[in-house]
Amino acid sequence: MNDIATKKPCSGATELAAAVRDGHISAARITRDTLDAIEKRDPTYNCFTAVTADRALREADSVDRALASGHDPGPLAGVPYAVKNLFDVAGLVTLAGSKINRDHAPAGNDATAIQRLAAAGAVLVGALNMDEYAYGFTTENTHYGPTRNPHDLARVAGGSSGGSAAAVAAGLVPLTLGSDTNGSIRLPAALCGIYGLKPTYGRLSRAGAAAFVDSLDHVGPFATTVADLAVAYDAMQGADLADPACATRPAAFAAGELERGIAGLRIAVAGDYFATGGTDEAHQAVVEVARALGTTQKVTLPEAARARAAAFVITASEGANLHLADLKKRPDDFDPMIRDRLLAGALVPASWYLQAQRFRRWFRDRVREIFREVDIVLAPVTPCAAPLIGQETMIVGGVEIPTRPNLGIFTQPISFIGLPVVAVPIRPPDALPLGVQVIAAPWREIDALRVARFLEQAGIANGRPVA
Repeated sequence: MNDIATKKPCSGATELAAAVRDGHISAARITRDTLDAIEKRDPTYNCFTAVTADRALREADSVDRALASGHDPGPLAGVPYAVKNLFDVAGLVTLAGSKINRDHAPAGNDATAIQRLAAAGAVLVGALNMDEYAYGFTTENTHYGPTRNPHDLARVAGGSSGGSAAAVAAGLVPLTLGSDTNGSIRLPAALCGIYGLKPTYGRLSRAGAAAFVDSLDHVGPFATTVADLAVAYDAMQGADLADPACATRPAAFAAGELERGIAGLRIAVAGDYFATGGTDEAHQAVVEVARALGTTQKVTLPEAARARAAAFVITASEGANLHLADLKKRPDDFDPMIRDRLLAGALVPASWYLQAQRFRRWFRDRVREIFREVDIVLAPVTPCAAPLIGQETMIVGGVEIPTRPNLGIFTQPISFIGLPVVAVPIRPPDALPLGVQVIAAPWREIDALRVARFLEQAGIANGRPVA
């Protein structure tokens, strides 16, 4: 047995899978170590809302038995992972961060994404904290407590997939799943200093994941390395008739493309809207990435501020409509911070929603024209590093603004039209992590991952866990 057996359970996913497949360590050993680490260390961070220990040990045993009989358990053999608690896990109640959902029956089947990771040999160890119904950017959940940022326990982990990002950043697991409607993968990945992938809308199946805004919802992975991100992404690809948005698109595998580098890719920086409204440090991170990539070209995404406003209208309208019955019957059982936003959404005039959707088509067409000239666009993920837990306002550009809604000012215009993005972690010296969005044309996740890999190899991006 080599020294992989003495490493912490948070070793990278591809590294762990290789060690299991080569017989250097058993999946059962990794799983026991991971469960022990979660029990001892998660109370510090509050990432997990459920731990699936019995299931994890069964899945690990299945991986070890497959290897013993000469079978290949898959590219993620024995890799422990956890999922945002809006994914259906057979036998668990799908909380979606809420109190109301506790009254629901347990899920009868796993979400499609979980089924596909299981088929690749991964081992599910639990479900993770989030903003209620995915409507937030901080994971300060009234029912289940705030998830704490592993880089500074007094600060938020971001949201709504805060538990997913913090669990990876804390080294509890090497891989997690989250969802992204307006920034809920990219934002916590950036604030926690790890990689996150929001794929093209419709690329990965959302079947078995609780909806928030059906026309904006995506699912995707978090990891500490680009290779791990790509392997998890590949494992989950493929059409799924259970999700109409993912019913026909063929898979486009990425892991084998990572080492191609950035030759031939036309890269630009998003100017105008994306070059203002953040701290100097947030914008400097983009400058450093652009310099490393050797680009000085700038592009303007027209009417990006209006795109963000339209995303707000669509989010509020669809989210409120989804929860309208419970808003009428059980308003006091909602997280107060979420309830008031949903109630406001219920009052949005239908004409506003229709106008927002019409503008969405216009904006999509204009941005597609930009991607005829470039392959990658760079932009900040957040306007600042992680705020303090409970911080109501923040000062950005000399202006005091509400914290929670404004953390997503740079992510909302991008998910509004379903573009694929890798959130790349940048760690300024002696400072909290920040992130840069590596945005690609629709269905070109591979291009964004190639750029992220180049930045990782160049030492510009660093997703190493805290512990």
